[in-house]
Amino acid sequence: MTLSLPRAERISIFASALVYTAATFAVATSSTPAIAADGPYYTAVLAQPTDENRAVAGGVAWACKGTTCVANKGTSRPIRMCRGLSKELGEVASFTAKGKELEAGKLAKCNGK
Repeated sequence: MTLSLPRAERISIFASALVYTAATFAVATSSTPAIAADGPYYTAVLAQPTDENRAVAGGVAWACKGTTCVANKGTSRPIRMCRGLSKELGEVASFTAKGKELEAGKLAKCNGK
């Protein structure tokens, strides 16, 4: 017994895989991370300007310019996102998640103090 799909089904599966691969490649190689229509979920101000335009920290893609970095929502708590960014780009002066600023004690933990 041979398990095989009819020719038309094989072609449609191949076409679907090709479209998915092209879409994934386009998103992965885009010049800037996609920011939600209502603005970024996370906004961080670094203590020192960064030379990096883009960075991956805390499992999300960050877009940075000067001392300001923004990103879409990730799966971790804000303190963990902040800590990941701090390890990647340096000390964070302020960190906001969904419009709510991280309090001073948590910001100190973010920076490892």
